[in-house]
Amino acid sequence: MRTRRYPLFLFLLLALTWQAARAVVPGMDAQGRPFPSLAPMLKQVNPAVVNISTYSTRESSYNPLLNDPFFRKFFALPDQAQPDPQLPRKRQQSAGSGVIVNAGDGIVMTNYHVIRNADEVNVSLVDGRNFEARIVGTDPELDIAILEIDGDELSEVSFADSSQLEVGDFVVAIGNPFGLGQTVTTGVVSALGRSGLGIEGYENFIQTDASINPGNSGGALVNLKGELVGINTAIISPAGGNVGIGFAIPANMAKASMGQIIEYGEVKRGQIGVGIQDITPALRDAFDLAKGQFGVLVTNVVEDSPAASAGIKSGDIIIEVDGQKTSSTAQLRSRIGTKEIGNKVRLTILRNGDPLQLTVKIGAAKSQQAQADALTPLLQGLRVENNPDGDGVRVVAVAPNSAAAYSGLRVGDVIVGANKRKVYDIESLQAALQHSTTSVLLRVDRNGGSLFIVIR
Repeated sequence: MRTRRYPLFLFLLLALTWQAARAVVPGMDAQGRPFPSLAPMLKQVNPAVVNISTYSTRESSYNPLLNDPFFRKFFALPDQAQPDPQLPRKRQQSAGSGVIVNAGDGIVMTNYHVIRNADEVNVSLVDGRNFEARIVGTDPELDIAILEIDGDELSEVSFADSSQLEVGDFVVAIGNPFGLGQTVTTGVVSALGRSGLGIEGYENFIQTDASINPGNSGGALVNLKGELVGINTAIISPAGGNVGIGFAIPANMAKASMGQIIEYGEVKRGQIGVGIQDITPALRDAFDLAKGQFGVLVTNVVEDSPAASAGIKSGDIIIEVDGQKTSSTAQLRSRIGTKEIGNKVRLTILRNGDPLQLTVKIGAAKSQQAQADALTPLLQGLRVENNPDGDGVRVVAVAPNSAAAYSGLRVGDVIVGANKRKVYDIESLQAALQHSTTSVLLRVDRNGGSLFIVIR
């Protein structure tokens, strides 16, 4: 009997052919079921995530004197060149992302910083269509902007209840990183309630390790059902790229902001009239709090305020807002600040160790003045008020021979930052100053310029 011998290359060819045949068959597990895939969900969500291109113009800058760094430093002028009206205007383009949340009305949600100072906003869909968008309104403190486009057969992403998120839940980030076009990345919820980052005025971020890069801003963070749980907004990035620490605005906060923008064209935030501070280890011992018990300490209650009417007292510890645990001043401020004026909130407090529930009606924010030494002794002799012309706190009086006067602070200065955190009003200034014991770093706007002042 003769044995036929086949060349070795023939066996290799048959092996490669068999492998190629396997590649076209969906992968199966041991029970013959196909491996899980995000593709079906993404086919529904991707058409509702858009790319946003913005265009703006600015003056070309050159002035021999004002462009000299030594001159600007000597006279405490802002570290930037001044425009020369004889030079041409330059057209700038930037890119970001957005999410269609109402297909019928063409409503697109994105970040405020994506469209800030834009003269023109264009929205591009994955099917190749392009629309010029109208800015319906913005919420700079939350970093939300609402756009409107006029298009047919649009897709939308439905909102999830972001309060139900838990650390470890899988999430998917969709956006336009580095202007590459629509990109999908996956990860988990790394932490909830992140605040104190100095990114926005109201911070209660979802932290995720799903890759978020420049250009992802305004894009969607969705759960495995394809529901919107957050709007991607920021990253911590020492080198300018993703290092696994990204932040998203919770969908519930973004949705509340959108509702007011659509109804009023702006966000009308209220207050309840309390001074608050985070609970330190020393305060925890002083109030004999149980292990694992967190909350926010009420330091004072404004007379005739909604809080006073509801029976809140100095020394109360607020532990929940509408059933949601509240462990920091930033969380409490965000949850109150996203409620409409006239709404009622249910607060759970600890008073002398006993739990108590109170209902408080959100009141309208009023123009306030405050003795700054009530915020920190370092600012003794300084009187401030909410800036009537926008964000920040305006200095209305500086006592002679005070530390503030010696440091160069003047009447009319607008404090827009404190201890590397943004300042929008007296309440946010108080939050930024609460840990100051030996010095305060202030960022001040003065006569159209900015400078830093240290008060010791």
